[in-house]
Amino acid sequence: MNGHGQPADPACPCLVARDSPYTPVRVVELELDGPGEPRSPGRPHPDDGPDGRVLALVRLHGHPLGLVTATGAPGDPAGLRRALADTAARELAGPLARHHTADQLAAVTRPALPGIRPCQARRARVLADPPTVSVVVATHNRPGMLRQCLDSVLRTGYPRLEVLVVDNAPANDDAKSLVCGRYPGRVRYLREPVAGLARAHNRALGAVRGRITAFTDDDTLVDRHWPAALAEAFTTSPRIGCVTGLILPAELETGTQADLQQHGGYDKGFAARNWSLADPPADPLFPFTAGRFGSGANMAYRTDLLRRLGGFDPATGTGTPARGGDDLLGFLRVLTAGSVLAYRPGAVVWHHDSRTPQALPDQAFGYGTGFGAFLAAALAAEPQLLPALARRLPGGIHYAARRRAGGGAGGSWSRRLTLLEIQGLLYGPLGYLRSRRQEHRRHGAEQGTR
Repeated sequence: MNGHGQPADPACPCLVARDSPYTPVRVVELELDGPGEPRSPGRPHPDDGPDGRVLALVRLHGHPLGLVTATGAPGDPAGLRRALADTAARELAGPLARHHTADQLAAVTRPALPGIRPCQARRARVLADPPTVSVVVATHNRPGMLRQCLDSVLRTGYPRLEVLVVDNAPANDDAKSLVCGRYPGRVRYLREPVAGLARAHNRALGAVRGRITAFTDDDTLVDRHWPAALAEAFTTSPRIGCVTGLILPAELETGTQADLQQHGGYDKGFAARNWSLADPPADPLFPFTAGRFGSGANMAYRTDLLRRLGGFDPATGTGTPARGGDDLLGFLRVLTAGSVLAYRPGAVVWHHDSRTPQALPDQAFGYGTGFGAFLAAALAAEPQLLPALARRLPGGIHYAARRRAGGGAGGSWSRRLTLLEIQGLLYGPLGYLRSRRQEHRRHGAEQGTR
């Protein structure tokens, strides 16, 4: 639902050449430690052996290592597992070796827990006395997707979980009926009548009870380890104020969905990272390249910090003229508040991209719009950042242009998408100003009725 600036280098292997007819690709996950067979995202049990081309998230001891592809035969899940495991052994040899080495080192240097692998010990200690995690799902007229998302959240089995649905500017009571009828006592229903994702998130922020507030969208499926991985990340340092995670495609049924992954998928890779103003990376636009930190479909904050920051700017986000930028601004404000922003690939969310051909140009324009709106909102919230942005902008534009020239789908299609992003970038600040004017008028009307 959220724009997130320049996409990161895609972790997804190339699935189809631009001029080739598209064949659907099944998405599965595979745990190497044990005899289990591949299973589709969000499903509690293995599939009956997907056939044809398969894209698999490979894990070891629950930790994501990378993505591989293989071809399955009908009714032969064991053969598909062997093919995926063999491919992983070749293509993910480096991550596999590093994981085993880290396990061996941890076994020597840290106290052992009975029956727990060294790489799982920290999470086991967290789960022994877990913090309450409040999961917020904003929705807008998609009860079918919302049901799948909520089912996946509740299947995680996290011991202290609070789940809230915010129904944003709904056209009917379908979401309310779903929540109250299917999940009584397990999911709280809130309604935000004014359109805007930031407004929906702020509505929930005032109601959550957890020390950690996690956000995802109604078109996602969360991994069974998702809340635990987020909680574990916050325990590594009290300075961490926000954690983002890995977002992967839930399906690749159409060429458009494959193109969305190739052009600008949400995934940020399989290496954990921390960012702070005290230790800036080499990126010449940092900290304004907030889209590299993650996306609003998979983010979590310390609740007290997010409340101190005033929540999200209601003039940003999907559903407003700004069309995005709410998540990016939140990331930036965490950094300017002196906190650390962490990316942890173990916190996995599976996202359903649109299947329609118009989705790719819409997303390209949306990336630019959201990023432009974010920059305008950032300067409105933190005007002292203007000199820093002015210094970084020329080098940042050159850096982004080189990245675009060296990657992406290539050819005229890539140039077309780049042009759409530029158009969106130019519109973004105007969209944000329009949205702010709407907010001021609405605020004035509310004050006048009191």
